[in-house]
Amino acid sequence: MEMNLPASSSGSSLVTQPVTVRRQYPDAPLVGVAAAVFNAGGEVLIVQRGRPPRAGAWGLPGGLLDLGETLAAGAGREVREECGVEIAIGGIAGVFEPITRDDAGKIEYHYIVIDYWACWVSGEPRASDDAAAVCWVAVEKLAPYALLPDSLAVIQRAHELWQQHITGQQP
Repeated sequence: MEMNLPASSSGSSLVTQPVTVRRQYPDAPLVGVAAAVFNAGGEVLIVQRGRPPRAGAWGLPGGLLDLGETLAAGAGREVREECGVEIAIGGIAGVFEPITRDDAGKIEYHYIVIDYWACWVSGEPRASDDAAAVCWVAVEKLAPYALLPDSLAVIQRAHELWQQHITGQQP
């Protein structure tokens, strides 16, 4: 399966810089990227978070965009760092805007996450970086992983886009 990818999504030789701003009680919303990665069998790759926010919770691999990095390249890097696999970015599946407030109502976390759908290319998934665990799961068997409703909606949309791609249908 070959995909038409922008040159920036398939790994870049440009030097980027990790963002070093405060994540908890940020001064501005933080931009993140994530990817719903599907293998040839249509299973989605999910990760168990190893750090706050949401340590122990399951979701899509992703994280903060580096300074000087394109969105697609950032999604590929995050999947590589957290799961040890290479992917081919398909396109945007949705936007996720988690905002968490503390007990006093002050914004504790605020992210804007651009979610992509992607195809697995190579590598055996393994937990790395800030992922405590990774696994492939059939889309219809995600319930035990207690993903956030927004994450489930993105996975469903991404799965539809992936299916359209593999069957050659237009979105």
